[in-house]
Amino acid sequence: MTSATAYTATAADAPLEKVTIERRELGPNDVLIDVKFAGICHSDIHTARNEWGGTSYPVVPGHEIAGIVAEVGSDVTKHKVGDRVGVGCFVDSCGKCDACLAGEEQYCFEGVIATYNSKLPDGSITQGGYSTQIVVTEGFVLRIPDGIELDVAAPLLCAGITLYSPLKHWGAGPGKKVAIIGMGGLGHVGVKIAHAMGAEVTVLSQTLSKEEDGRRLGADHYYATSDKATFKKLRGQFDLIINTVSAKIDMDRHMSLLAINGSLVILGLPSEPIEVRGFTLAANRRSLAGSMVGGIPETQEMLDFCAEHKIGAEIETIPADKINEAYERVLKSDVRYRFVIDAKTF
Repeated sequence: MTSATAYTATAADAPLEKVTIERRELGPNDVLIDVKFAGICHSDIHTARNEWGGTSYPVVPGHEIAGIVAEVGSDVTKHKVGDRVGVGCFVDSCGKCDACLAGEEQYCFEGVIATYNSKLPDGSITQGGYSTQIVVTEGFVLRIPDGIELDVAAPLLCAGITLYSPLKHWGAGPGKKVAIIGMGGLGHVGVKIAHAMGAEVTVLSQTLSKEEDGRRLGADHYYATSDKATFKKLRGQFDLIINTVSAKIDMDRHMSLLAINGSLVILGLPSEPIEVRGFTLAANRRSLAGSMVGGIPETQEMLDFCAEHKIGAEIETIPADKINEAYERVLKSDVRYRFVIDAKTF
């Protein structure tokens, strides 16, 4: 067993606190990683505060992990000591179902093993990346290319692949008009990736307060959804709309912006049901869809793509003792655009 320092939530209404946890003994196919940086995702907050239900306490959040290989098991062939690596939203799957065999482990029919708050076969609960070290099966460890610094790479393991996967699946590229709803932790990465893919990119945000940032990161156009004229002007314009916000929005109004055969893809997860009229879907043969991160092969592809195009997240690096403060700032949208914990401050 390996002892690691970590920050854990012990109850839904309790602040995260510094503790010592035990990582499992290194198996023949395992990789021990010295965590260098861990991004803060809104999912961490939802889980720590049991807002989605099902949280097993104590829980160590964190599924945007970047670090260095410290030790490898006897049968490991993909990674070696000293390699720059990352771990994303899941750390295992059944490996046998159609989804897993297709490299789409995120849709594992048996249920993917999440990086934290997920039950392992031995009954223990996975603990995430707000920690000095983590042990992960080699097949779920990603290579971080030299072209990306570890701190800005960490959020790509969730935010990056969450945007890359639908943009690729729905064909974002030259000649395509793509709109990103929300200019936050997810949306800003989506702007960068869609721009690098060659699409014409529009940001749809509540206000114009982040327009300068949006255009700097690659947006060709920027509109405020609080302005009713936006929906009249952009009606029927977009081949693809990616919704990154978790707040409830007027789905009918946003879907009216789709061109014939256009798709609106849900990434943000509001607590309320998503409502849309059947006529809205039928008109222009529109589609409403959803997407979850990406499998291991696609996540590696995303990291390589981001290295090639010099894409990293826009981050604010914090010491570990500021995690609770960062949670409150995330809830107030007071971050541009992703908090990253410096693990050496544990």
